[in-house]
Amino acid sequence: MTIFKPKELPLFVLPPSTVLFPGIILRLTVLRTDNMALLRDRYAEDTTMGGQAVERSPRVAIGCVTARPPKDDADAGAAEPSPADAAGAVVPAAASSVHPFGTVAKILRAEKSLEGVVQIVVEGVSRFRIQALVQAQPYMVAEAKHELDGPVDLADVGVYTQLAALKRVSRELLVLMRKTSGLSPQLHSKLDAFITQASGDDAAHLPDLLVFTLDVPVADKLVVLAADTVGRRLEAANDALGRRLALLKLTQKINTTVDSNVTKKQRDFMLRQQMKAIRDELGEKDGDDDGDDVGELVKRLEAAALTPEADKIAQRELKRLKRMHPTQAEYQVCRTYLETLAEIPWTGASFGRTGADAEVPAAVVRQARRQLDEDHYGLEKVKRRLLEYLAVVRLKSLAATRARAAGAPAVERAPIILLVGPPGVGKTSLARSVAAALGREFHRISLGGVRDEAEIRGHRRTYVGAMPGVIVQGLRKVGRNDPVFLLDEIDKLGENSFHGDPSAAMLEVLDPEQNHTFTDHYVNVPIDLSKTLFIATANSLDTIPAPLLDRMETIELAGYTYLEKMHIARQYLVPKQTRANGLEPGQVEVPEDALLRVATAYTREAGVRSLEREIASVCRGKAVEYAESVDGGAPYDPHVRAADLERYLGVEKFEDELAERENRPGVVTGLAYMGSGNGGILFLEATRTPGRGAIQLTGNLGDVIKESAQLALTWVRAHSFELGLTASADDNVVDKSDIHVHAPAGAVPKDGPSAGVAMTVALVSLLSKRPVPADTAMTGEMTLRGQVLPVGGIREKVLAAHRAGITTVILPARNVKDVGTDMPENVLREIRFVYVRTIGDVLATIWPDDVRTLSLIDSRL
Repeated sequence: MTIFKPKELPLFVLPPSTVLFPGIILRLTVLRTDNMALLRDRYAEDTTMGGQAVERSPRVAIGCVTARPPKDDADAGAAEPSPADAAGAVVPAAASSVHPFGTVAKILRAEKSLEGVVQIVVEGVSRFRIQALVQAQPYMVAEAKHELDGPVDLADVGVYTQLAALKRVSRELLVLMRKTSGLSPQLHSKLDAFITQASGDDAAHLPDLLVFTLDVPVADKLVVLAADTVGRRLEAANDALGRRLALLKLTQKINTTVDSNVTKKQRDFMLRQQMKAIRDELGEKDGDDDGDDVGELVKRLEAAALTPEADKIAQRELKRLKRMHPTQAEYQVCRTYLETLAEIPWTGASFGRTGADAEVPAAVVRQARRQLDEDHYGLEKVKRRLLEYLAVVRLKSLAATRARAAGAPAVERAPIILLVGPPGVGKTSLARSVAAALGREFHRISLGGVRDEAEIRGHRRTYVGAMPGVIVQGLRKVGRNDPVFLLDEIDKLGENSFHGDPSAAMLEVLDPEQNHTFTDHYVNVPIDLSKTLFIATANSLDTIPAPLLDRMETIELAGYTYLEKMHIARQYLVPKQTRANGLEPGQVEVPEDALLRVATAYTREAGVRSLEREIASVCRGKAVEYAESVDGGAPYDPHVRAADLERYLGVEKFEDELAERENRPGVVTGLAYMGSGNGGILFLEATRTPGRGAIQLTGNLGDVIKESAQLALTWVRAHSFELGLTASADDNVVDKSDIHVHAPAGAVPKDGPSAGVAMTVALVSLLSKRPVPADTAMTGEMTLRGQVLPVGGIREKVLAAHRAGITTVILPARNVKDVGTDMPENVLREIRFVYVRTIGDVLATIWPDDVRTLSLIDSRL
């Protein structure tokens, strides 16, 4: 064989699982880009076309080296070719990406299939070592030191002994592989013949052939390749084949042991038997901590620092677990329970600004104030109450720390607050800000639609698939016993059913006097929730049971005014949506008049979610314009003017309803609470037709509001003479006519005890032919004697009136406490509030110059 000894060798990189030896012929698929570049550079392109093999010149040499795997593990034999080798997308940049030893080879032939796959057949010639990297791109070229074998001296006792040992081990290995690994008889015969005849110079090639053929790990192959003398090579091959033989013998023994113990009923547990046999061979017995699952579980329970009661139950369950066989159905149930106990944070508190190491209580309050101001605009009352809440939590934490230091028992009683308001006003984000200010973990629990008590308290372990409730699962997830839990949509918690009452299950969770011993049905051990801060959210208080509501302190968040929405959009929503749609800050400029137009003409909500969606539509439109300008279109203009909104958002969705209304008799603007924290205006229209004094009500009205209409008609008929509607007290004002009262938007259900005043005014306006100013709205219920009763939802109704452009609002006198400082300053400044005690006060406010109205007030009827 011709020996090549060029000083510089181009390197052909083999996959991490492939090693080429001298004297070995190997077919290789060319996938890597650097290998392909090497072939293009050294050989003409037309010699590899058409799938025909072409003989190569024997004087052209390449160096075949094995690539290192992505992680150069000790057991390289288990390594698969890296994704880079498979895809051909990565070219090594340094010699460290390949092993330093390789084989000089000549290319016997190169082929290219019709599918474009290139393959080469190479023959190993001699060993070499990489001295230095001469070239890295487009393929590596290395300075090589060639390792050539001299004559084999069998008179050397060491060489002769190693050769004899190698023949003996390899023959034994061939016999065992034929029994266990399915070695073909033909290959067995050829290898046995070569081993028998190997002598002299053939002894130098015997180790290479055997380690290449007999399924030796890549790491052992590389050791044999790196051996620079025949003696060292024989020794390395002996070690590799000896380990391979020992492994096959152990595998055969394990299989024999398993087969002898397995019966027909135990065949499903074959893998567990094999694991047991492996442990026996390694000298490991059940109960050892090292490598034993039960031992690991014991360590985890010890590290969890369980309470005395929980530890007592855990030790009892551990004894049961050790007595059970892993194949028993109860084994996994018991193990899952113990794992749950180990994962519950019994004593793991956060080391934040509210921990025992804190020094200045005001620091938390300052941080919280800064956090709330950065995250939310307005909501001053809510922010002030949250700061008070955090200050109390902080001071209680310090008091508990001092009590523990003095050896006195200390139980922290964290207050529980309920944020109530319409969707989109920032209840959830406020809770996140509280958690961030306290430096505690935040976890959200959605209670909407929960109808099973077991979802709160957990399932008892007697049920199949039992698991803890959402409270314990939240503690396991955050890994701390003092997180901030957000109980979202608590007003939508399911009612009592055959699954239990989940709202009743929350009573213990949200009671500061009880939740330090909360018991989950699955865990069945008291868990301390006193350090956990619970913040609940709701859209309405109507569906929350009274006992549950009594355990929480309510903080109301009303809707935003248009001015507040404009500030929120400018400070938060526009920058957020600009980044979300791929634009940079400053590439979308929306002036205040345009933002106000979006808020008034395209949204009609208490929160800002719809406003954010509309702003996102504007930003997407600007993103299209910017992309077109980058592609060579018109120059980009970042400004969005009010006149441009229709191009991005379409026609205006809402019009000023009051502008469309005329001051006509029988038309009145009322105020209504629409549910979920939203208020709205309610138009009432009354007309008179020939008839016999009946009243007809339309507009999808509920029973309560229908009764208000009947009451209003009765009151007007009783006081028609005082109102100047009839000539005498005995006349019937509707003797020869019927009254039809309609509330527009008939598809929307309407009900509630707050339309009596508006109904009465509508009838008086119709029968007296006196119009009611369109910019005046009213709310309140009326008694049969004309007294005006207080109603709820005042803040929501007033904000809705402000959004609709109302300038005068008539409210019951006993609702004056609901206005005060709760209203935004601009609302108090732009709306005139009139407080009334009787329906006469209402009529005097609407028609102050009417003599009949004044006489009615004087009569106090």
